[in-house]
Amino acid sequence: MTEQDIIDALSGGLLYIVAALFVIIVIFKGVRIVPQSEKYVVERFGRLKSVLGPGINFIVPFLDVVRHKVSILERQLPNASQDAITRDNVLVEIDTSVLYRILEPEKTVYRIRDVDGAISTTVAGIVRAEIGKMDLDEVQSNRSQLIGEIKKSVESAVDDWGIEVTRAEILDVNLDQATRDAMLQQLNAERARRAQVTEAEGKKRAVELAADAELYAAEQTAKARRIQAEAEAFATEVVAKAIAENGLAAAQYQVALKQVEALNALGNGDGKQTIIVPAQAIEAFGDAFKMLKAK
Repeated sequence: MTEQDIIDALSGGLLYIVAALFVIIVIFKGVRIVPQSEKYVVERFGRLKSVLGPGINFIVPFLDVVRHKVSILERQLPNASQDAITRDNVLVEIDTSVLYRILEPEKTVYRIRDVDGAISTTVAGIVRAEIGKMDLDEVQSNRSQLIGEIKKSVESAVDDWGIEVTRAEILDVNLDQATRDAMLQQLNAERARRAQVTEAEGKKRAVELAADAELYAAEQTAKARRIQAEAEAFATEVVAKAIAENGLAAAQYQVALKQVEALNALGNGDGKQTIIVPAQAIEAFGDAFKMLKAK
């Protein structure tokens, strides 16, 4: 093999190597594999060309350039504190936390430079504006409503930046010591008032229950008297009926029975008792025993 043949062979091999290298570079420049958590912003001659989504993508080598690689994961801003004045002129310190994610990277990279700083400033202004519309008690009791208003306002403000605010939270509402002392005094006064009201209601209830008990006792006494009167009326009716049917003998029998019962009651008394009985009474008792014996 001559020297010229060797030179020709080397030249031909070099061309193949150069061609292979060129193909590899073209493939390397024209194929882009985008991770699931990112989006690529492609420029052509300094202008926006396209946005590449997750997966394998093809671009024009040497003309198209991936200028920005933007993460679409949810991000959390550092917790921030800002002072605000309520409608009733109380100074409060609000601790906030905001989470967001980028939906349209082409807007984010070309319309705003510092996304985190811009969102933090926007949130601070919106929080102060919303707090200024509410009294301190409303801030404490309607925190969920306040969070909703802040989130809605932030979303409206950052819409042109291609950002979605996924969550906005008020972590804490801090007060100065003087305000805390005043609130504590108010709370103690409210508790004392409730205790007095509860005590008064208890006394009122006790009086009502006592009155109900007395009324119930009176009703039961009246009921017992009515039953007793009905029993006496029934007994009188029975005696009257017996007299009507049997004549005077039935009446004399009842009188004699009562006399004997009275004598037994006197005899059963405690201690020593001396009873002076008229002669007519003794005769009456004798007649009564005779009538009872006859019965």
